Amino acid sequence: MSQKAIRVRFAPSPTGPLHIGGVRTALYNFLFARKHGGKFILRIEDTDRNRFVPGAEEYIIESLSWCGIQFDEGVHLGGPFAPYRQSDRGQLYKQYIDILIEKGHAYYAFDTHDDLQAAHEKFPNFQYDVSSRMKMCNSLTLPKEEVIRRLASSEPYVIRALIPENSVISVNDLIRGEVEVESTTLDDKVLFKSDGMPTYHLANIVDDHLMEITHVIRGEEWLPSAPLHVLLYEFFGWEKPQFAHLPLLLRPDGNGKLSKRDGDRLGFPVYPLEWTDPKTGEKYMGYRESGYYPEAFINMLALLGWNPGTEQEIFTMDELIDAFSLERVGKSGSRFDPEKAKWFNQQYLRKRSDDELTQEFIPILKSYGIDAPLDYVKESVHLVRERVSFVKEIWDNAWFFFKAPENYDEEVIKKRWKPETATILQKFTITLLHLDVFDQVHLDELIKNFLRENAIGMGALMNPLRLCLTGGAIGPHLTEIMALIGKEETLKRIENALKKINR
Repeated sequence: MSQKAIRVRFAPSPTGPLHIGGVRTALYNFLFARKHGGKFILRIEDTDRNRFVPGAEEYIIESLSWCGIQFDEGVHLGGPFAPYRQSDRGQLYKQYIDILIEKGHAYYAFDTHDDLQAAHEKFPNFQYDVSSRMKMCNSLTLPKEEVIRRLASSEPYVIRALIPENSVISVNDLIRGEVEVESTTLDDKVLFKSDGMPTYHLANIVDDHLMEITHVIRGEEWLPSAPLHVLLYEFFGWEKPQFAHLPLLLRPDGNGKLSKRDGDRLGFPVYPLEWTDPKTGEKYMGYRESGYYPEAFINMLALLGWNPGTEQEIFTMDELIDAFSLERVGKSGSRFDPEKAKWFNQQYLRKRSDDELTQEFIPILKSYGIDAPLDYVKESVHLVRERVSFVKEIWDNAWFFFKAPENYDEEVIKKRWKPETATILQKFTITLLHLDVFDQVHLDELIKNFLRENAIGMGALMNPLRLCLTGGAIGPHLTEIMALIGKEETLKRIENALKKINR
């Protein structure tokens, strides 16, 4: 690592919600900066105003804040290189495009939409490049006086990069190694648009240089743009940052890039927070609203593309910072596994204390109109916590602690309720009435004696008894349920079930 102070950035466009692939890019930048004592910057790249979506910038900031990804400078924090929103830096880019024009590395193109359309129709694989630019309407083909006249008359134009002929452009990627590209395969990308705004390519390079970015860590989808960016650094005579292009996040089946449609189709979130489309009003799931802990979400994402080189899977943020290196980021795409994501959340849920889980569960209870004693709630949470991956699942596994079943599972009745069941339960009720200490130890002993004395198999009593208490074949150990709901409630539930099921 060079002695130069490390500076990295995350530079999303506010064109919609932040995909989890974008969160992972931000995370890897954050980990790299913290590992090397560097600075991490949030820059908003909003030069494409046609694609701007209201609320997207705020969504990005809130998402990364929820994830625990912290910035040192940025659009929401300020800093020595402000402003950090490209639309606020508009006048800045004009002087740099002028430099490229003066040096002969860029040129004016006056082609109309119809001109370009005609070229595409005439040449199916048309691109504006070394082979076609001398046939188009631009400052390379027009007389100098004509170019001056058109510019003076405010005729619409764009400014394109002049890609050199017969050159080999080398991109040194920290993940992929040396990548070489023939310049003849590149098109003369637009650097400045007719609306007076720079394109991503120019603004990105200028801002990275001015903000002293040392490492550009971004998604693989930007790898095709890297040769142009390297050329632009060379055109300006600037020192290049080091590049690292991260592998794609793939669908669960491994075929293709993970998209929001995959989440909709398979029922898992692809965004950190819930997002409501401002145009359509359509809502998309978020990890936060789905009940994921931010630590679990980040832990899961960190391992999608990076391998610590050990068997360790559970990492705190500090441990991730300590272990992270770009050398251990893979080249190939990483398959997203929604079940593994749930597993991570389960691990973090299990690390929480009963008190913490109880406090998280209480709002869910209140949403059902239930206000139970704190110790009672805590005990119910304790009994089911190993069965759940999310706090919201506690209700599904513990509701019968808070209200008696009103209906009984027909499948369980058909399978477990025998002609002799009612008689067995009535006899068992009498035995229960005489039990003075109604706790798990004494209940276990009572049941064992009851079965032995009446020559009854375990299932003949326990299965229908569970049905009486929970309405089905669910719940923790039966005597744990009985001990918690108490003697009176246990007897009442058996009585109710006998009335309803035996009708």
